[in-house]
Amino acid sequence: MEIIHDLSRKQFQTVADGKTAYVSYDLVDGCLNIEHTIVPREIEGRGIAAALVKAAYDYALDHDLLPAATCRYATVWLDRNPQYKDKVSSMK
Repeated sequence: MEIIHDLSRKQFQTVADGKTAYVSYDLVDGCLNIEHTIVPREIEGRGIAAALVKAAYDYALDHDLLPAATCRYATVWLDRNPQYKDKVSSMK
């Protein structure tokens, strides 16, 4: 799956079966805050949301930004991936 980072729209996105899925984020106080995770119903259940969130948080860590989430899905993803929380703790 190819994930594209659209800096101007503050989104990570991919296309599957002609449908676009994306996460949108904002940069606030040194944090990359995922605000929305959108995956059309036709392409749900393929791990697309997880891949998009991971790409966004990998980008955050590579750029010395703290991963944050107001999106419910991204919050749950962080809880399920404690290695990202460990990285956040070591950055503080």
